[in-house]
Amino acid sequence: MRGCRRIGKTPLTEPQRRVFTSEERSRLRSSLLEFAAGDSRIGGAAITGSAARDGEDRWSDTDLAFGVRNADRVEEVLSDWTARMYQEHLALHHVDVRAGAWVYRVFLLPNSLQVDRAFVPAAEFRALSPSFRLVSGEAKEPAYAPAPSSAFLVGMGWLYALHARSSIARGKLWQAEYMISGIRDHALALACLRHGLPAAHGRGFDQLPREVIARFEGSLVSKLDNSELMRAFRVAIVGLLAEIQRADAELAGRLQKTLIGLSDISV
Repeated sequence: MRGCRRIGKTPLTEPQRRVFTSEERSRLRSSLLEFAAGDSRIGGAAITGSAARDGEDRWSDTDLAFGVRNADRVEEVLSDWTARMYQEHLALHHVDVRAGAWVYRVFLLPNSLQVDRAFVPAAEFRALSPSFRLVSGEAKEPAYAPAPSSAFLVGMGWLYALHARSSIARGKLWQAEYMISGIRDHALALACLRHGLPAAHGRGFDQLPREVIARFEGSLVSKLDNSELMRAFRVAIVGLLAEIQRADAELAGRLQKTLIGLSDISV
């Protein structure tokens, strides 16, 4: 059969083998919402993520949230819905992310679609960000999660810097690259706060002004050797200090000598 191969008796077509379509994603979301409407244990359902703010693109995943009427039945609902995802939607695997009372169960489908389904007792079912569109049932008053503070990002920046220094000195080149990336990520998150952009998970990085991004391009490690790691480390430190200066000039003054000194180690 042209454009198709078989695994056992199940044909795997080109679209299935490559990547999901927008239509497949929409059909799956509608199916899950329809299933929720018939599940008496569900007291509220909402579309979350990019679809809630009409911001979906070709590569968006599917995000849904559900409030479970009886808190004692959350695990039961999770189990039943998980079985359905494997049996009817052929899920390959799932992973849980837990935050407070929320359980975010994230599935991977054969067509590479990511399906995020969040469950929480109805007493805690509410919008945690503006990306929340109630579809059915009831939700409590929104309680948006705060953005990370600049003090936290500064602290994480110098913490990664300390570990970058020790990793390079110990000859742990892969770990050093990881730590240098951590310095850069937290400095860019500081820049996002300054520009009113999302600071978590790199979501605002691509919206930062060109001159901000350019300051950190040299912190990308091109090869794993000591001289290259030290070069990228110094660029990351300078960029971090520049962002700390904009967030808290007095703190930047206190940190500057020590942070610059980290990159003066002999290797």
